[in-house]
Amino acid sequence: MSDTLADQSQMDPSKRTWLIATGAAGAVGGVATLVPFVSTFQPSERAKAAGAAVEVDIAALKPGEKVTVEWRGKPVWIMKRTPEQLATLEKDEDQLADPNSDRKAYPTPEYAKNRHRSIKPEVFVGVGICSHLGCSPTDKFTPGAQPSLPDNWPGGFLCPCHGSTFDMAGRVFKNKPAPDNLEVPPHMYLSDSKLLIGEDKA
Repeated sequence: MSDTLADQSQMDPSKRTWLIATGAAGAVGGVATLVPFVSTFQPSERAKAAGAAVEVDIAALKPGEKVTVEWRGKPVWIMKRTPEQLATLEKDEDQLADPNSDRKAYPTPEYAKNRHRSIKPEVFVGVGICSHLGCSPTDKFTPGAQPSLPDNWPGGFLCPCHGSTFDMAGRVFKNKPAPDNLEVPPHMYLSDSKLLIGEDKA
């Protein structure tokens, strides 16, 4: 009986060592195979910090509707303008501070340096942050007299913080606190209904 116990006490340490070594190797192997698998589903920290481009499907976006996505921590508006909203862009140009988007503080991409400030006339892509103090303007698409707006309001955006107003292309009206138009981020079309926000070169 005592011999048997002695034998077991001699074998247990080696068996224990073998089990620990085997288990540790298995655990390391399991982690090694798991990490690459999981990482494929998440952008790297470097990509997040750099502001990885955001792909948006706008197939369901109807005229007069706007959606907001996040890019580099900023709200980016994507709006499908109606023909009536597009028609206001020519009428209000004499009331705008920078109708041709010439100012350099927020450079407008060349492909958006036009009256509608977009690649496709009906689809506006803009950063929803006022160029004054960084507030977020609100939608004021209905034309006409309203509180905090002029009687001849054509429709657009109002920054409630200090009263800056922008037209349906994000262009700031004259004599307002905001010094510049709303920013147009780099963007491109991957297809007729898919936008890539944050990149504009293939």
